[in-house]
Amino acid sequence: MSAQDTEDVERPATLGYHDWAAAVREGRLLGQACEECGHVSGVPSGACQECGARDLTTVELPTEGTVYSETTINVPPEQFEERGYQVAVVDLGDARGMVRIEGDHVDIGDEVALSGVIDTDDDHPAPTFEPAE
Repeated sequence: MSAQDTEDVERPATLGYHDWAAAVREGRLLGQACEECGHVSGVPSGACQECGARDLTTVELPTEGTVYSETTINVPPEQFEERGYQVAVVDLGDARGMVRIEGDHVDIGDEVALSGVIDTDDDHPAPTFEPAE
């Protein structure tokens, strides 16, 4: 999705989980910017994670970013049978997001791009990223 495309996309005034999840399923990432301190969060919240203010604006986040930290999950939660998958915290512009990495292993500082979504039976989608080309 180009920058021009994201400018034309309607964003909810107040970002709730269902709006965030619907955007993920559409291949978009939404976050919230604090009107008080300018902090940008990659997940919906009722208040700013930095200053606690409740005046938040929904913003479109980039679909490409840089790996801030990463780890490999060898003891997954009960509902996941797959072992040895990689997750990362990714810098997405001014926000950070927790994502699952698909494909080749990534290291801190690597560039990654949104590649899809994992949508489990419990209806909680999660964005997946892969190494950027």
